[in-house]
Amino acid sequence: MFAVIKTGGKQYKVQTGDLLRLEKLAAHAGDKVQFNEIMLLGGDKTVVGTPLVSGAAVQADVVDQIKGVKTIKFVKRRRKHGSQRTRGHRQHLTLVRITDILDSGAEKSGVKSAVGARSGAADMEQAPAQSKPKVKIASDDKQVKKKTDTKSASKAKNDVQPKAASKKIKDDLKQLSGVGPALEKKLNGAGVTSFSQIAAWTAKDVAAIDDSLSLKGKVDKEGWVKQAKKLSK
Repeated sequence: MFAVIKTGGKQYKVQTGDLLRLEKLAAHAGDKVQFNEIMLLGGDKTVVGTPLVSGAAVQADVVDQIKGVKTIKFVKRRRKHGSQRTRGHRQHLTLVRITDILDSGAEKSGVKSAVGARSGAADMEQAPAQSKPKVKIASDDKQVKKKTDTKSASKAKNDVQPKAASKKIKDDLKQLSGVGPALEKKLNGAGVTSFSQIAAWTAKDVAAIDDSLSLKGKVDKEGWVKQAKKLSK
């Protein structure tokens, strides 16, 4: 008596005592599995399934978990890139020995179904891929970054503005040596509009305005603070 079974997307013709290499099953050596997808039963009377033979099954013992013959994959791109790559692969297989062919009463045998064993093997292989790290939402990151940038810009502007910036008096800052229309516009943009502000600058204020406007030490070189004190009078 023989049977045609379906497992792992393939069909096998089996008889009692046959040794088969099948797609990996989630079972250990010594376990007993049962194949319920029987396409055909042969012998004294042939029974063809529609598509399966009702109540029929094939039982087998798991001999070992093995690997197939190594297959080599060689890829070569010869025009634009000129690269080549070699990869090897060994398929995971399960070695089983057919012990019995049942033409009826498969549901009463109490043996673990090979379909469940196959799905268990697939879950075991896919488990690492399912534990994906938590992904941050890009829109939330942009909003947080925008708020942080706004706070830092406001703080920098407050640090750059001198202490005596409360008076909104606009003087002709071009009277200071080394100050032209372009530099005067920069100073006004930073909140510096009068000689009294410059006259009240401390060393910290000078360093802040020099760093923010990239003056390269011009405040001290040209003596703006002394000039501003005279001009403010």
